[in-house]
Amino acid sequence: AVLVEQPQASQSLRRSSGLAEFSRLLQGQESLSFLDLGSTSPQNIAYLTGLGHRVNNEDVLLSSLAPEYVDCSEKGKKTFAADKFLTENLRYTDQQFDAVLCWDIPDYLPEPLVKPLMERLSHVLKPGGALLAFFHTRDAGPDAPFFRYHICTTDEMALQRGPQFPLQRIYQNRHIEQLFKDFTNLKFFLARDNVREVLVTR
Repeated sequence: AVLVEQPQASQSLRRSSGLAEFSRLLQGQESLSFLDLGSTSPQNIAYLTGLGHRVNNEDVLLSSLAPEYVDCSEKGKKTFAADKFLTENLRYTDQQFDAVLCWDIPDYLPEPLVKPLMERLSHVLKPGGALLAFFHTRDAGPDAPFFRYHICTTDEMALQRGPQFPLQRIYQNRHIEQLFKDFTNLKFFLARDNVREVLVTR
């Protein structure tokens, strides 16, 4: 059995159909390699390593806020240096991971980084590998709270309030499908908290 920490007072439990399907796809497989793109979660690391898997964690959102990735044009317009970011971050080999926990990071990233990031993830995932991502619906609103996600069981996670990062955009289903055009299969799960869960396979 895998023991995980109980949610703290600042956390709330949430069931996830997407996580349940993600867990089902990977059930029974040993020594898998996971990439967690969210804020560092000792609970996620303990949960996955307790099942015999390996975990790499890279806080992509925090890294993207570094000032060295902001370029200014001659007219003073700020742009994000996506190529430079991907040269210095997410430096993994092709087909290195069996699974990726993307969470809702795409909703908060600079726009020029989102599509190249998904292309990078399609390369580092093994064929048949799974990726779990969350996208806010239009009812979420620009002030929707930012959460850190901590896995508790195969279908349940604890949500912990993080810094108040602003939502950058709301993706419609067709936009999400376009983001994952390099993947072979995509499945949507609509949650009750204005979040659309998406499970894609490579």
